Amino acid sequence: MASQHPTTGGSDTELGRFLRARRTQTGPEQVGLSAGTGLRRTPGLRREELATLSGISIDYYVRLERGKETRPSPSVIDALARALRLDDQEHQHLRELVARAAHHASGPPPSPSRTVRPHLRLLLETMRPSPSYIVSRSMDLLAWNPGGLALYAGMDDWPLKQRNLARYLFLHPASRDLFPDWDNQVRGCVARLRAQAGTAPDAPDLTSLVGELLLKSADFAKLWERYDVTGRRHTLKTFHHPHVGTIELSPQSMNLEGTPGQRLGVYVAEPGTPDHDAMLLLDMTAPGPAARPAAKDEGRPRPRP
Repeated sequence: MASQHPTTGGSDTELGRFLRARRTQTGPEQVGLSAGTGLRRTPGLRREELATLSGISIDYYVRLERGKETRPSPSVIDALARALRLDDQEHQHLRELVARAAHHASGPPPSPSRTVRPHLRLLLETMRPSPSYIVSRSMDLLAWNPGGLALYAGMDDWPLKQRNLARYLFLHPASRDLFPDWDNQVRGCVARLRAQAGTAPDAPDLTSLVGELLLKSADFAKLWERYDVTGRRHTLKTFHHPHVGTIELSPQSMNLEGTPGQRLGVYVAEPGTPDHDAMLLLDMTAPGPAARPAAKDEGRPRPRP
């Protein structure tokens, strides 16, 4: 299916895909319209209905969805967001897609550096026993402390360059047993990738991963087609871990300033609780230090002592 490809081509733009996905997933009753009688040939809103709700002509909207119009005004963007009942994150994603369409680069951008700075590796060690790791924008696992890798049971069976959180969720046989709410986990994962790929659809690190998952996972392909860019946020995440049993941890993720899109992921538990005890056991029994080998991936000579 053409609309599944992570890169743009012809008139099938990321802006058009996003608008079409949101339109077909917005029912008439959600925006105060009557669905009418009989079977609607188009799921969700018709183009003319969305155009009317947004106060623009049907011809102009069709040009937007087909990628023929790339410079809608801020007022048109806001009107479309209101008509489609977009949340703040979806609204911002729409703005970013419009900005990219108006300033489309002539060639694909290079993949960002995978280098993790030494002080960030030190940070991961100081965060023990909390499982912690650093990922790239495409969710490649770049560095970790012992618990950060061991928490994802079976991840250490894979070669360094294969270790990726999205790949683990969809392709590793242990992931469905590890997460009792696997369906929610994968929806959030795809939403994050969709948001990243939408504003950098030609980036090789993203297109390579998305292309692989589209080919190998029907679950991923189905979620990718929906074009959701927001996922449910969880205050607790449950793991059915084969080595330390069931453990509930509070996740936190943050962008790392001054890096090429790298993010820090951390899991914590209240001291004195069974979950904290399980976290300690995971840290004590995991192989370590595990973050150091990732530096060899960079191909950089290390200074002699």
